[in-house]
Amino acid sequence: MKFLETKNKYAPYALVAPAVCIVLLVVFIPVINAMLMSFQNYDLRRPKEIGFVGLINYINMCRDPLFWNALLRTVLWVGFGVGFQFLFGFCLALLLNQYFVGRGVVRSVSMVPWVTPGVLIGLMWRWIFDGNFGVLNDLLLKLHLINDKIAFLSQTSTAFPCVIVTIVWQGIPFFALMILAGLQQVPHELYEAAEMDGAGKLTQLFSVTIPTIRNTLGVTLLLRIIWVANSVDVIFNMTEGGPAYSTQTLSVYIYNKGNALNLGYASTMAITLAVLLSMVAVPYVKSTFKGGRS
Repeated sequence: MKFLETKNKYAPYALVAPAVCIVLLVVFIPVINAMLMSFQNYDLRRPKEIGFVGLINYINMCRDPLFWNALLRTVLWVGFGVGFQFLFGFCLALLLNQYFVGRGVVRSVSMVPWVTPGVLIGLMWRWIFDGNFGVLNDLLLKLHLINDKIAFLSQTSTAFPCVIVTIVWQGIPFFALMILAGLQQVPHELYEAAEMDGAGKLTQLFSVTIPTIRNTLGVTLLLRIIWVANSVDVIFNMTEGGPAYSTQTLSVYIYNKGNALNLGYASTMAITLAVLLSMVAVPYVKSTFKGGRS
């Protein structure tokens, strides 16, 4: 009996041990390694000079105008990108929650942007915005909205809005899917009670729907903020951060520095980005746990 009790006691730990080991190997060890590299002059172009330099990388980062420009671009990238994804995704979820003929097909088709790899999305939209052979230019010319072709991705004034349009298109289905799952859990009795009280559709939305799925909205927004802030594939395949750094977010800048073999400075910015994202995530997680205990 004691053997069975001991076996049952440690069985859960044995079951989760493989997953914990994988997480340690894939996540925590690289994070620790990145933290150590951020305090080193770790430039593979000059391997003989690799060594501990303390806070030099962090000081240089604070003095780097490209870092601050990339950080500002990241804030705009996340703010506009996630904001419009949420707005359009919420509207799409409300639509898909209604009954209409062919609803299953529409639900399936609407997921295509989300399941398409980011590399393909970047290449596809790069072709759409192409200044010479792009579909958008051809359409605008045929509609007589422009008189000459526009190099959307080669101008600082249009390149950043173009990549935001692309990330919005990619992320709408994610919000729609998550919010739709939350909408289907809202008890119909709440809407019936609201109708009996004379509440209209708009009042029901803000008084019943949104409060009921508040946690779903919070988790979805948090996940998407983290993913978009770390996104590299879409921007890199469309503009590589140009022209003139106008589309270079912090994650793209980190990638470019790492690609240039300056791993110490890239690790410094990566750790900084992780800290900034933690400042967004931790307060929400704390409030969620407090709400759960109450």
